Amino acid sequence: MNNALYMVWNPSEGFDLGFITLRFYSLMFVVAFGLGWYIMKGIYNREGQSIEKLDNLFVYTVVATLIGARLGHVFFYDWAYFSQHPVEILLPIRETADGWEFTGFAGLASHGAAIAIILVMYFYSKKVVQKPILWILDRIVIPVASGAIFVRLGNFFNSEIVGKETTSSFGIKFIRDKFNPREAFEKTNISDVNDAYKAIENNPQFADVLAEVTPKHPAMLYEAFGYVFVFAILFYMYWKTDARNKQGLLFGTFLVLLWTVRFFVEYVKESQGGFEESLGLLSTGQWLSIPFVIAGLFFIFRAKKVA
Repeated sequence: MNNALYMVWNPSEGFDLGFITLRFYSLMFVVAFGLGWYIMKGIYNREGQSIEKLDNLFVYTVVATLIGARLGHVFFYDWAYFSQHPVEILLPIRETADGWEFTGFAGLASHGAAIAIILVMYFYSKKVVQKPILWILDRIVIPVASGAIFVRLGNFFNSEIVGKETTSSFGIKFIRDKFNPREAFEKTNISDVNDAYKAIENNPQFADVLAEVTPKHPAMLYEAFGYVFVFAILFYMYWKTDARNKQGLLFGTFLVLLWTVRFFVEYVKESQGGFEESLGLLSTGQWLSIPFVIAGLFFIFRAKKVA
């Protein structure tokens, strides 16, 4: 196999500010929420809603996204593990033989985030904006779609949610997916993790180690690319058509489009675990996407124009 045919992906963890490292994954979340706030500001100005209500929406959405995504991963994908390690569910740590280590939240599931946001929007619609829940759902899905793009880019920087092995020209060698920090040290005998990964990437001495890294589909990039179109369609529908006046139409369109993208990208993703072994045929992500698509079709077909 000619290694030059494939891109080698081994990004640094982020920007080293001396006292802290600003991780790219965290930065993508900041961009996602910041852009989302800006998009909703334009919508709220058009709808005559106060910025104070938008600030409340921002807080609710951030909390719902993070907690919902975390619980979604716990219950949908890895309950067997977390049922035995409950303290790790909402804390960014992992139990080791030597005690505890800080890991960050390595598991977040978009299905859980979607469910949590819908639940929180019900409370927000009743207590804050005092509009029907479909009013806020039709609008919040626009920044959510844009945010999904940056979350998947964050996954790319983290070399996570990678695809299956491939010999196509789309394949990328994800070094940090192939070797965990301990394995990188064992392969290179370099104690600094980042230096070990860089040596595998660039040092001819470890060319045989790099050769062990099999190219895989960048599934997270495929997904991000699909979400660009989902966002563009929703944005156009809101600003250029009367879709915003048909309750449930934008929300339903979001559900159908986003989860259809997710469904088809799953075909090139590595298994993320969950209950797919017991059900067969489809992956866990695909099974979880089907109800969202069905619900989306329901809202599209029942959408009614409101005054």
